Amino acid sequence: MKRFLMLLSTILFTVGLLLGCSSTEESAPEESSAANEEDASEVAEETITVTISKDEGEEVIAEEEIEIDEGDILMDVMKDNFDIEEDGGFINSIDGVAPEEDEEKSWIYSVNDEMAMVGADEYELEADDDVVFDLQPWE
Repeated sequence: MKRFLMLLSTILFTVGLLLGCSSTEESAPEESSAANEEDASEVAEETITVTISKDEGEEVIAEEEIEIDEGDILMDVMKDNFDIEEDGGFINSIDGVAPEEDEEKSWIYSVNDEMAMVGADEYELEADDDVVFDLQPWE
């Protein structure tokens, strides 16, 4: 009888241990998936599209989708992603493309098909902005 109780206790202990381990394993993926969803929402970045062109879009030099943070300034984003030469807030060259010495052209930019009313060093970007820098004659 004593032997039977000992065997029964061992079996119950083993079953309890297996059930305890299996319920922990089932809850772990739920916690993991909840953590993954939270991480995914934190990782979701805002982006803008920047197009570099010449002569009112006749020649596209570059087009990039760039991740931004809320409140980023356009000039800072341009300097981080392109080779920019500027003087006093005016962009003179983007990735080595600049007007010839006596050429009356300059970099003009628009955001969402509207000419900007401030310099790139003052323009605060928003998610999904479509920015176009175009090297064109000033008239």
